[in-house]
Amino acid sequence: METEQRWTSSVVRRSPYLAGATILLPLATAAGWSSLILVVLGHVIPAWVVSTSLLVISMILIGVHRVRQLYAADDRAPVPRLGLPRFVLGLLVAAAGLGSAFGAVSDLTGGADYRILQPAGPDGCVAVVRETSFLKISNGEVYAVGRTGVAWRPSGSWVADDIYRPVAEGTYELRWSGSSGMLAVSGSATDPIVASELNPLECG
Repeated sequence: METEQRWTSSVVRRSPYLAGATILLPLATAAGWSSLILVVLGHVIPAWVVSTSLLVISMILIGVHRVRQLYAADDRAPVPRLGLPRFVLGLLVAAAGLGSAFGAVSDLTGGADYRILQPAGPDGCVAVVRETSFLKISNGEVYAVGRTGVAWRPSGSWVADDIYRPVAEGTYELRWSGSSGMLAVSGSATDPIVASELNPLECG
């Protein structure tokens, strides 16, 4: 009876670490393969940074769980199997890692530039722009970010010729009307906007 009580107590003490990891790993995977951005205290945090942070925290929790298993007070206690199977955890770690790596490489090779545009819209809604350049082409995306500081996907995008970045160059116009806004971008005489799909910015 005493041994059973010690085993039960050990399970209760150890379970939060692995349970936390099994919650964070799917979130890290989803963030790594999404277009998520966060705005925290006026700073833009891209999806791959969010994914990497969640992945690191998950690995720390798993590590703490393993250490507690190795140095448990009662070495005879059976090791509890909590949360997802090991191979599933491994797949999630690999998926989150790949998503984070691809996002980081995309930002690095494209020279990603994130900007919060002014003025802000109704109820604190802001337009956040990501511009990248690669092989003489510039790509841009605009997100509508509300008070939660989270946007899961862009509201619009555009492509400019000869790595021209309209927002960085200041050739854009942002207007707010009622509960939504509209971003318009334009190129130069030699570097036009070759494609664009800009929808209303709505944070609702």
